[in-house]
Amino acid sequence: MRYWNQELWRLAGLVVVLGLAGWALHAPGFGAALGLAIYLVIHLQRLRALYRWLTRHPHEEPPAASGIWGELFDRLYKYQKAQRITQRRLRDTLKRIQDSSEAMSDSVVMLDRRGDLEWWNSAAERMLGLKAAHDRGQHITNLLRNPRFIDYFNARDYQEPLTLTSPIDERQILQFQITLYGDDERLVMARDITRLHRLEEMRRDFVANVSHELRTPLTVLAGYLETYTDHADQLPSRMVRGLEQMQNQTVRMQNLVNDLLLLSRLEIDQRTDDSAPVAVGDMLESIRGDAQSLSGGRHQLTLEIEELGSLMGNEQELRSAISNLTVNAVRYAGDGCRITLRWCRYADSACIEVEDDGEGIDPVHIPRLTERFYRIDKGRSTATGGTGLGLAIVKHVLLRHDAHLEIDSHPGQGACFRCVFPAERLRPTEDVPRIQEA
Repeated sequence: MRYWNQELWRLAGLVVVLGLAGWALHAPGFGAALGLAIYLVIHLQRLRALYRWLTRHPHEEPPAASGIWGELFDRLYKYQKAQRITQRRLRDTLKRIQDSSEAMSDSVVMLDRRGDLEWWNSAAERMLGLKAAHDRGQHITNLLRNPRFIDYFNARDYQEPLTLTSPIDERQILQFQITLYGDDERLVMARDITRLHRLEEMRRDFVANVSHELRTPLTVLAGYLETYTDHADQLPSRMVRGLEQMQNQTVRMQNLVNDLLLLSRLEIDQRTDDSAPVAVGDMLESIRGDAQSLSGGRHQLTLEIEELGSLMGNEQELRSAISNLTVNAVRYAGDGCRITLRWCRYADSACIEVEDDGEGIDPVHIPRLTERFYRIDKGRSTATGGTGLGLAIVKHVLLRHDAHLEIDSHPGQGACFRCVFPAERLRPTEDVPRIQEA
């Protein structure tokens, strides 16, 4: 403010002095105009000096000036100096980030808000085949043309990684993970999981082969046990109990082998290609009947159906998944509980729910319920004949149907297992809503 007041006084003084000189010569207006012209010339000279400094020598000391122009030059110089320091720090930080990315064995690719390539490390060149000479500025989907990657990239839902083969080597398996940052920019990371993938394939093959090989001896054993049981009256009484236990354990082993084979088949292919319209109401009615027989009247089973049409999918797989959930409810909810099978709308999609008002589940167990052989109470599960694979089968069946499992439960408040299907799998029909109770 001080410099601005000085400048105003300087202008006023110049105009007054030259105005008085012009008044002495009987031309005060000419004198005042001359004062304004001189003032304008001075400022134009300062403006020219500023322009030359900014365009030709911005990194040198600013031109010497007094008054408001000196203050302006000084402030611009300090601002430029601060900006250069900030830019230097940013360049150093970016260089450290790039150096650390170069040291990584995983591919790192930076994309702008349009999805164009901005920068990548050397691992991306080895895994993805990117070339700095001509790929910079290209859209990522022009170079990674796998339809699954394009769908993953455009969906903008990056909570789960995507596993694909390398675009330059089909023997290499990569796991892609995209992260949003900054102004809608994206960071694409690709990890080589070829070894882990092969180990997983070996594990699946081993389980499938062993399970398959066990079926024949178990079938022979079960056949002989059944024959002996049919003639139990001819055997010593002390052997009858042993035969019953052997037969029960053989049946349990057969169920375990069947579940292992089913789970192995589901794991091999995560998507189903044999979809057909499934009448969900009829399927749930059949499952309810089977569960009622298993319950033996110890539970009240209820069926609730909304008019949502049919569901595109594999009926056998869906029946297996929902049957597993229903059988679990019958086994673990407790006698006298109410179990509800429900086909209803859920947000902008639809879901099948199996709900009970039984003992409930501690939330600490919920994240691990779909793991193979995970049991909350191992003693109780063994007593009820469970294999520990039911929820793992449910998870993989839903994955094959683009669906997911949600579990809501608290101790003493029952449990709700919700299979949520995308709206794209619904097909409209003229079914009438109905509610049935048993």
